[in-house]
Amino acid sequence: MNVLFINPSKWGRGITPIWIASHSAVLKKNGHQVELFDATFYNEWHDNEIGYNTKNNQYKPSKYDEYIKYNNLNIFDELKKKIREFKPDIIFWSALSSHIHGEGEYVNFQYGYELVNKLKGNSLLISGGLQVTADVETISKKYPLIDIFIRGESELILKEIAEKYSEVQKNKKILNDELKKINGISFFNNEKLETTKKQNIYKTLDDLPNYDYSLFDDQIFFRAYNGEVLRAIDYEMSRGCLYSCSYCVETVIQRYYDFNETTPSGAIKGANSYLRSKSAKKIYQELSSYKRDFGIQLVRCQDTNFLTLNRKVLLELASFIKEKPLGLKLYIETRPEGINEKTITLLKDLGVDGVGMGLELSGEDFRSSKLNRFVDQDKIINAFKLLRKNKINSSAYNIIGLPDQDEKSILDTIEFNKFLKPNNITVAFYTPYLGTDEQKKSISKKYFNEYEKNLDPQIRSLSKHSLVSLEKLEYYKNNFVRLAREK
Repeated sequence: MNVLFINPSKWGRGITPIWIASHSAVLKKNGHQVELFDATFYNEWHDNEIGYNTKNNQYKPSKYDEYIKYNNLNIFDELKKKIREFKPDIIFWSALSSHIHGEGEYVNFQYGYELVNKLKGNSLLISGGLQVTADVETISKKYPLIDIFIRGESELILKEIAEKYSEVQKNKKILNDELKKINGISFFNNEKLETTKKQNIYKTLDDLPNYDYSLFDDQIFFRAYNGEVLRAIDYEMSRGCLYSCSYCVETVIQRYYDFNETTPSGAIKGANSYLRSKSAKKIYQELSSYKRDFGIQLVRCQDTNFLTLNRKVLLELASFIKEKPLGLKLYIETRPEGINEKTITLLKDLGVDGVGMGLELSGEDFRSSKLNRFVDQDKIINAFKLLRKNKINSSAYNIIGLPDQDEKSILDTIEFNKFLKPNNITVAFYTPYLGTDEQKKSISKKYFNEYEKNLDPQIRSLSKHSLVSLEKLEYYKNNFVRLAREK
């Protein structure tokens, strides 16, 4: 089969979506031809996220634009040309990975549809990801031109569909009978949506072949980082998160795979079956190959909570790196309570250069009672202090516009950032991710419509918040870092 992937990213800067690398690896291993149409650097398409967030002091100024050449051609004409030349049997976009909603994974589904809905031709349109996993019934009605929706993890499912499609010689009528045998999908059969039972969750990521980054154009690897421009990839060592914060789309994936019960501290029960990682040997081998083949200098680890990876895996990986250093900088994300003297040593051994941690907002009571996020304030303070003492860059992640959050909460959060003195401060608009508890709350309060398009926590908000106006939210987005840095 000829399979065309579409990367519909609108940020206009270097991001290597993990789902592209993982799905391409599986398909190529099984003899399929894969090509990529990447929307990232089309001038008429992108929103210049890096320019916006450099202007508001979220990012340090860099010479990133000197490394990138933007495309002035018409994106729809170019995609049409690509389809005509490659003749794809399948067009695919949007899937789950540990990227979750970061860097646009949530809205990939909508933007991809916007690109292909007028250019379908004879190709089978397949898509998945967060929105499909959350509510395939609603999504199928709003995006009726899609032939097959994949819920949950999709690398092996897409391979199975491609094999079935090939076996029936692309006869879509016969294909429907074969699709009924594939778990984890929904498709239209005589204009009625048919949904099969759930697929099993992957038990280990070692079952997937080494991720394939060769599809990407070379300039996608350039990444602005702390004022430098480095060659970087987005990467996952693991999937899953232990916690069930009410605003996070991770909870949608947890519920899909029936991890519905939580402890009083906000952790899911049975988490050992939900948190999965690659082996240390596989991680080391993959990273070595990316350094060799693509000249990678920085690895943006998108693991939802890095320090809840299997400790034996991390210790073994650290021993490999100490014995034969990779010469790579790692940027990770974790929770503050995971930072202590022992983990600081581990981070150093792994070559971690930067750590991003979610504050969300300063109020400990608000976090626990409203967001199901239980983090002791003293542990947050200690985490940033330890990172600073050990010269590991820290980034504080903040959210504005959460349901029930007022302007005083935003101002208190700014003051908390001022006290913590992280190396980097980021702030995102609250985004009502479909299927989350916080999304349902925001609808009941009429802050958002039941279904929103073009949401982007870094670029724009569509909020109709009753406590903080959209105008004020935009003001604090533009001035949050400046205010937090003022003495």
